[in-house]
Amino acid sequence: MRTPAGRCVIADVALSLATPGVDQLGHVVGALCDWQRDSAPIQLHPGDLGWYQRFGAERLAAALRVWSSSEGPVAIGFLDGPDVLRMTVVPDAWHDEDVARRVVADATDPQRGVLPAGEVAIEAPDGTRVQELLDEVGWRAGEAWAPLRRDLSAPVEAPDLRIAVIEAGREADFTAVHRSAWGSDTFTDELWRAMVAGSAVVEARCLLGYDDLGAAVAGVTVWSAGPSKPGLLEPMGVHADHRGRGHGRAICLAAAAELRRLGSSSALVCTTSSLTAAVATYRSAGFDPLPERLDRIRQA
Repeated sequence: MRTPAGRCVIADVALSLATPGVDQLGHVVGALCDWQRDSAPIQLHPGDLGWYQRFGAERLAAALRVWSSSEGPVAIGFLDGPDVLRMTVVPDAWHDEDVARRVVADATDPQRGVLPAGEVAIEAPDGTRVQELLDEVGWRAGEAWAPLRRDLSAPVEAPDLRIAVIEAGREADFTAVHRSAWGSDTFTDELWRAMVAGSAVVEARCLLGYDDLGAAVAGVTVWSAGPSKPGLLEPMGVHADHRGRGHGRAICLAAAAELRRLGSSSALVCTTSSLTAAVATYRSAGFDPLPERLDRIRQA
């Protein structure tokens, strides 16, 4: 790791903070895979890094902050933008006071290289000591998020769309649907190729749904964390010209079925609570709502 930012002692083991090099991305992703649990609230997932990987390996590595002991990572943070840190903690340390105090101290002090000065946000799993401590030291409640989960122990209903798994050379329709769905021209074919080629992809599929007339109407990317681990949908979208026809539900069913084929135990998705239509779409596809999560905000 490079860019050390101090040390502390946790259970007689020195804990260091660093930004990984590109050659260590696989190690970070592997740790996140190991930490996924169906019994835990939704947390930072390897698929979150996989989606960001569209900007390239160097930029992904630069966006990570890893707290480690001599035995490996203890906490992992991901700068999903310059002022938003999404993070999680190894399961054995979810309630560890020393780990929480170190993470919160590093995130609060701009000189430690985690978050800049000014108003910033942290997304940490509910139930962790980190989340509790942020509240105790004065980080106020911020944006509300709606996590949902679908159990994959039983077969998934077949969608009423023709579903294709997108491979290199066939990405143009997929990226076009995404650009229309999100009203943004930033997701290019080149970014798609960078995303699928990087080390953050453990097992991922880009699915595209076609209607009866052969039009590409909806797309989703699914990310596996490995067999018997929760998988993630990130992102999902319906072409602006084809909304209101049930295509969102259909592509979510296809996503759940694909994750089940990959061996995932459940399918996870998280959206802002204000997007009530998106929440309704996921629920119509068998995703059950989990307790709402609030970001924590440090004001300027």
